Amino acid sequence: MRKLREPITFLTAEEMETIHRNALRILAEVGMKIDHNEALDYLAAAGCKINRNKKEVKFPQDIVQKYVDKMRLDFTTRTEPEKMAVRYSHIRFRKEDFRIHEDFTVNTGGFCVFIYDLNGVRRPATLQDTRDSLKLAAQLDEITYTGLPVAAQEVPPDIRPIAMAAELVKATDKLGGIETFNKFDIEYICRIGEVVRGSKEELKRNPVLIGYAEARTPLAIDNNMAEVFVEYVKRGMPQSLDTMPNAGATSPMNPAGTLAVAIAETLGGMVLAYSIDENACVTVDVTPSFCDMSTGIFKYAGPERVSLLGACIQMIGKYYGCPNGVHGGKTDSGRPDIRCGMEKAISMLMPVLCGAVGFGTVGHIDAITFSPLQLVLDNEIARYVRAAVKGFEVSDEAINVDLIKRVGIGGNYLQEVETAMQFRDFLDTSPFFKAQPCSLGDESDKQNSWEKMAQDKAHHLLSNEIESPLNKEQIKEVDNIVQHARLKLKERNG
Repeated sequence: MRKLREPITFLTAEEMETIHRNALRILAEVGMKIDHNEALDYLAAAGCKINRNKKEVKFPQDIVQKYVDKMRLDFTTRTEPEKMAVRYSHIRFRKEDFRIHEDFTVNTGGFCVFIYDLNGVRRPATLQDTRDSLKLAAQLDEITYTGLPVAAQEVPPDIRPIAMAAELVKATDKLGGIETFNKFDIEYICRIGEVVRGSKEELKRNPVLIGYAEARTPLAIDNNMAEVFVEYVKRGMPQSLDTMPNAGATSPMNPAGTLAVAIAETLGGMVLAYSIDENACVTVDVTPSFCDMSTGIFKYAGPERVSLLGACIQMIGKYYGCPNGVHGGKTDSGRPDIRCGMEKAISMLMPVLCGAVGFGTVGHIDAITFSPLQLVLDNEIARYVRAAVKGFEVSDEAINVDLIKRVGIGGNYLQEVETAMQFRDFLDTSPFFKAQPCSLGDESDKQNSWEKMAQDKAHHLLSNEIESPLNKEQIKEVDNIVQHARLKLKERNG
């Protein structure tokens, strides 16, 4: 049994084909609004039907299918890049069997506006919060990638993505995705990436700090997001058009309808990428959920989202052949509490069991609030999930009948050498999840509570001095890039 064999699936082969077929119909019969003249030119040249007055595009089904087939083929033949971190997880740009990935990755980031600090106060994030959050992520062993868990709100918005990218590369080598607010950001963030990787060519081979464009569901890409998408593709950077349909608000309440709309949107982005560059490195991306009917909020957790995300993972990873991560480790609680822990655990474990290659962004307690306490706890939950899907070996040697004969009837295994040698291989020894008798009482519970342990660990990690992964020359070059961007903005703004 060494590992779990088959992912949990929610869709049959026929149902996946039905979603795809209807997505093609949506693109052909309804189309998309793309508010960007250059993008419309590219799509017209590719054979799409353009209404210039309305800036609407209808995508003939044969053209979309041609590019879907090309994307699938690219995933079987591409050698570079091998993978790339995105804003919530990562993409593997290679063909893989649709399976459970024991080597799943865990991502934090999200560019949160607020922090729920270690004193239990929710407030706007500062530059020191940004640096502290990166220091924490750099030292937590289950965190694979990090973007910006919080973005410093005192930094002006027009320079914020560039300045935050600089903070990220100076703090850690676990480089995740980055936010880009507009086309201007891309040049300077790419230059920072070139400093990290050593050259423009190496950045293309091993991309970091890649931003993204996002559809405005239903079926639209605004001018700014189109600018971002087109610019990245023209620079040879990997891209996917992310889409976040909110079922019942911006997409049909029925999950199947929401998936069809979302797939249509991201396939529209795929066609645009290939129409710009036939060698584009492109994939598809969907982050769906349900609208809470009492508040209008996009739900990041909840039991109803499990099957929706599972179906999404299956469509992208199995049907389209693009191994991809997913939004996981999420909660709608708003504070680190029991509900938060339950939602976090389920939304980490289920995507892994459904075949996701990773999940994120962890450390959040709602869509725009980061908690250092929760990041420490999410690190432990991720460790728990990794142990849960690990499996075990089944063989004559593993069963070890000789040991069973030696202990015999009515004996015990506590004193056996094999027990001492093996228990760490099979037991989760995290201090956060101790098994202890009720007789220890309330005082012990207070001293060993998850909240106290997480706070203690966070304070300890923040007290550590850690070295930048960049040398002094690289740090100076990165700072110069940010300064150049500030001067350019000052000139542009008068």
